[in-house]
Amino acid sequence: MRDLSLHLMDMIQNSITAKATRISILICADRESDLLEMEVKDNGIGMESDFLKNVVNPFTTTRDTRRVGLGIPLLEASANRASGELKITSEKFVGTTVKASFKISHIDRIPLGDLAQTMEGIIIARPDIEYDLTLDNKKERFNFNSSDIKRRLGEVPITNFEVIKWIGEYLNDGVKTIFGGILDEILS
Repeated sequence: MRDLSLHLMDMIQNSITAKATRISILICADRESDLLEMEVKDNGIGMESDFLKNVVNPFTTTRDTRRVGLGIPLLEASANRASGELKITSEKFVGTTVKASFKISHIDRIPLGDLAQTMEGIIIARPDIEYDLTLDNKKERFNFNSSDIKRRLGEVPITNFEVIKWIGEYLNDGVKTIFGGILDEILS
């Protein structure tokens, strides 16, 4: 995958497939420790311990349409190439946490990508799920929670074009504020 937002989309899709109703996303860039961490935590059905042990194997998948699942192995490869790692914890009927880390300054760290567009697409596809996104740089935090937005909207659907447009702008502002001077890839 060419950027972290696409890895994020894949992890969120895995959570949706696992019947999650709440998905928490944390992206933290710590300039002092030169570490970028991306975590997706869900309340889905979780994984059996045997499946969890082999989940980084591309031939371990729950898909019926094909016998190969590349999302998790590709995320692990991206993390390893950037002197990071992938950790996955899961408990059956409780949920799963996927955490990937990357050295920010590593030449092979893939860029963040268009996080706002990824979140817009996910919200449009599955507006019934609660998404909680936190962006952190160890000095400031930005939070977006889809349930809070829905409460404020009242009868207006979160998938309304103007609402989605506003969400994208709001998330882009959050990315620029939190990561603009750290990841050195945010456009003005």
